[in-house]
Amino acid sequence: MKKYLLSIAFLLTACTGVPDKVTPVNNFDLNRYLGTWYEVARLDHSFERGLSQITATYSLKDDGGVRVLNKGYDVEEKEWREAEGKAYFVDASDVGHLKVSFFGPFYGSYVVFELDQEEYQYAFVSGPDTSYLWFLSRTPEVSPELMNKFKTLAKEKGFDTSKLIFVEH
Repeated sequence: MKKYLLSIAFLLTACTGVPDKVTPVNNFDLNRYLGTWYEVARLDHSFERGLSQITATYSLKDDGGVRVLNKGYDVEEKEWREAEGKAYFVDASDVGHLKVSFFGPFYGSYVVFELDQEEYQYAFVSGPDTSYLWFLSRTPEVSPELMNKFKTLAKEKGFDTSKLIFVEH
């Protein structure tokens, strides 16, 4: 657990910028985004390495921010890992660009750059650069068409989709 939290802290020392070809979604509705999301695919980082069944659950904090609870199962250790953080909008509350922290005052970008704005059933998320990428869904399984959309759009935005990890649920 200690290694997991230290790795998250390393991520969050990064800036709250946005990758060059990535644009946060507009008309973002935080209340519709709240709840549990399944991680379907991601680029590898030490803080999630070896984890399966990963979820992210978002809820409102009393101060107007967002409570973030990331949870995954460590197959090797045969135990659940959790990390709790907080997130706040970088600019306007209707733009999908937040800053997230799991460790003290250090924040990193959380950029929703594609979102099913009708149903809020899937989201494509980046960090401050193209080494951070997540595909989140309200369900653990997605259609091949949606997976292809994710891969195509991510590649167009400069992410190395050949290194994607597909999360087991």
